[in-house]
Amino acid sequence: MNTVLITGASSGYGLATARHFHAQGWRVIATMRNPREGLLPEGVRVLPLDVTDPGSISAALNAAGPIDVLVNNAGIGLVGAFEAAPMDYVRKLFDTNTFGTMAMVQAVLPQMRARRSGVIVNVTSSVTLAPMPLAAAYTASKQAIEGFTGSLAHELSPFGVRAKLVEPGYAPTTRFSQNIDFAIEDMIPPAYADFAAPIFATFANPPLTTKESDVAQAVFLAATDGSDRLRYPAGPDAVALAAA
Repeated sequence: MNTVLITGASSGYGLATARHFHAQGWRVIATMRNPREGLLPEGVRVLPLDVTDPGSISAALNAAGPIDVLVNNAGIGLVGAFEAAPMDYVRKLFDTNTFGTMAMVQAVLPQMRARRSGVIVNVTSSVTLAPMPLAAAYTASKQAIEGFTGSLAHELSPFGVRAKLVEPGYAPTTRFSQNIDFAIEDMIPPAYADFAAPIFATFANPPLTTKESDVAQAVFLAATDGSDRLRYPAGPDAVALAAA
């Protein structure tokens, strides 16, 4: 039975992905900073993991044992004018979205390289497919992983290890700014109000949206696709952006 370890599995895409892999008969290790009971089906193993903490990463991987697929889904968001973005939070954004992903990859590579098999699936965002306003810092944190994964795919191929990207579109139900400790209104200074208003109106009523199940299915496809394909847009809006 194949084993997948998924980061950020307490809600949203990560939770849906853990449920999907379990339904396909995989051994699932769902990780989250603060494990909670009752989120996942019986048989899914839940482990604590903070991807910004090296000790937490080491403990989780030691407890998990060998894994065939790593899904780097843990992430935090930020919307608003970059001019107003607290730099402490921007650093936190990169610590989780960028360096946390890199740290997880570095930690699992020795076992995958030794077995000459394994798949790393890094979940980014459709903001990497086209420039989008009011998401500069978030986009930067995800674009870094796009470049990282593309390069990684080349250097891991001689060892039979594949690196993949899943690029979800916009899901209104996703708690994009759930980890911020300041009011989102503070991210739109008065000078940006007229510019931001129609953008937030589109956020409230987007023409195309992504469902959590779209992302779960794309992650599963990326994990099981034995080809050299790198990118897997997830959701109709992401697919349209990728095609454009």
